[in-house]
Amino acid sequence: MATVRSGNGRFSVAAYAGDAKTLLAFDLDEAGAKGLAGFTIQCAPKGQPAYYLYNQLQFEEPARHAQDHSEPPNSSINAPIHKFRWLHVPGSVHQGLKPFMGGYAYTVTPRYFDADGILLPLDSGLSVSVDIDVVPFVKGDLRLGFARGFTQSQAFVHHFGKNALLRPKTGELLFDTSQVSGTSSRGDTYTFNDEYGWLGFTARERIFELLGEVLQDATLHLDLFAYDLNEADVMKAVLELAEQGRVRVILDNADLHHNAAGTKPEDEFEAEFTRRMKGAAAILRGKFGRYAHDKVLVVSDAQGPLKVLTGSTNFSVTGIYVNSNHVLVFDDRDVAGSYAKVFNESWDCQVQKAAFQVCDLATQPFCSVAPTVPPTTINFSPHLEDRAKAILLGVAQRITAEGAKTTGGSVLFAVMQIDNGTSPVFDALNAVHQNESIFSFGISDGPKGIDLYKPGTRQGLLVSGKPAGTVLPPPFDQVPGVGLGHQVHHKFVVCGFNQPDAVVYCGSSNLANGGEEENGDNLLEMHDTDVATAFAIEALSLVDHFSFLDKYSTGGKGSDASPPAAAGQPQAAPGQPSATPVEAAASAGWFISTSDGWTKPYFDSADLKCADRLLFA
Repeated sequence: MATVRSGNGRFSVAAYAGDAKTLLAFDLDEAGAKGLAGFTIQCAPKGQPAYYLYNQLQFEEPARHAQDHSEPPNSSINAPIHKFRWLHVPGSVHQGLKPFMGGYAYTVTPRYFDADGILLPLDSGLSVSVDIDVVPFVKGDLRLGFARGFTQSQAFVHHFGKNALLRPKTGELLFDTSQVSGTSSRGDTYTFNDEYGWLGFTARERIFELLGEVLQDATLHLDLFAYDLNEADVMKAVLELAEQGRVRVILDNADLHHNAAGTKPEDEFEAEFTRRMKGAAAILRGKFGRYAHDKVLVVSDAQGPLKVLTGSTNFSVTGIYVNSNHVLVFDDRDVAGSYAKVFNESWDCQVQKAAFQVCDLATQPFCSVAPTVPPTTINFSPHLEDRAKAILLGVAQRITAEGAKTTGGSVLFAVMQIDNGTSPVFDALNAVHQNESIFSFGISDGPKGIDLYKPGTRQGLLVSGKPAGTVLPPPFDQVPGVGLGHQVHHKFVVCGFNQPDAVVYCGSSNLANGGEEENGDNLLEMHDTDVATAFAIEALSLVDHFSFLDKYSTGGKGSDASPPAAAGQPQAAPGQPSATPVEAAASAGWFISTSDGWTKPYFDSADLKCADRLLFA
């Protein structure tokens, strides 16, 4: 992977490669920010037409400003972006549901106002360009994948509508995902697969890539660890392998996934699997102490374990298409072999907690020594109490050590719940935003509190992925919620972004004492700047997005809660459809400011935005 930097003396651009996305960060000196109107970003996929990235807002009177009339008023050539970094995810606005993956050229231009607050024409002499590959993350024998998990977004609503179905109302388990799901606001029909491809993003690609590989090669065998299991095409693939005698399944049977009547999706799957299985195919239900919580695919050939997929992503509709999740694929026999041993031990002990806790796999970490895999340590649970506490304390101590750095320290995380149960990691994550000596961004569906941006302080952000009662003002469309489910299902923590000692903790572990003692889980510790960067970009994306939604939540708090708006202007009623963006913005008084006042926090050493600029740019 790569980080690319370029500059022209006063202005510089850094481009960080994520997983099929790019983080762009900009910097200039304080003198260069005088009269700054924002940044115009042009994006040019190799061999494809170039386009400008869009702002969400525009000027109140576009005609007073330099405008490219072939572009909409909110194009960044007409409405420069008021931020010193921007994340580009192909397919969010441009290029439709199947965007180009490959080389991209980004050209960023600082834009300026004249003395009367009028946007001057774009001066290409100020532009800086960077070239970077925008592709799924691959490093050596490691591949990453992330579920987009953005049903609560303008992009999802614009592609599919606020009330889009994620599965048929008939409740059929093995339904045809190629059937039409709905119709967009443009009148275009789309299938469940269209939705799934966009929502599941690279996590879905990695999962079906592996399943497809096994299906196409009769010499391969699959072992599957599953917690939730109700994604139709995943189940179809596993059932096909059952008919060929090439799969074993350990499937959770906690109350969420099993009842006496056999009506849970996992129960229905078990019955169908049992009916079809032949040869060496087999299925085992169990839950250790509480849950069989792993989400793992182990592929083997005649020589033994070949590769493994793990992470936080359940093989379910919500896991792949609603939740924010990650997967990791190790194309390495040593790493795959460690997971195969865990599967076999779990099978042999009949998924019993007491037996697994005392085996070598639970009492000692696995450490990869393969030169083609980033340095990785994996702990497999359930553990005995002392072992569980020691592992979590190690994570908490690394977070604390990051907080003690005098320069360059950062903690970025997305962890499902940090208010449920006991854990030194939860304590550290709930408190880290109060440390103003480092940069911290965090998100959880269950934080102990929400802390949004406060001008004039370096206090970090801690936001919720489940904002309550959110009503967005024009020109934004209302977005669906996630009900009783989860938005943030990740369990990852990044310390030391862009530093030599960068580390990421990830996997299926909820990072809680109870889970480490009761659940079948795996917790990975990876020391690699590129891997840490990919996860950090995911955290930035989620925190930026949900900071905005939290501001308009009945549970949100914090200053800087809204863009500048005229006093007394109306706000949108719940569920009220907006007019066109131009009309809605005019109604609400939401416009880009025509002064350089927005830049001041980025050069105030006591402000988080300054720390943001220095860390990323």
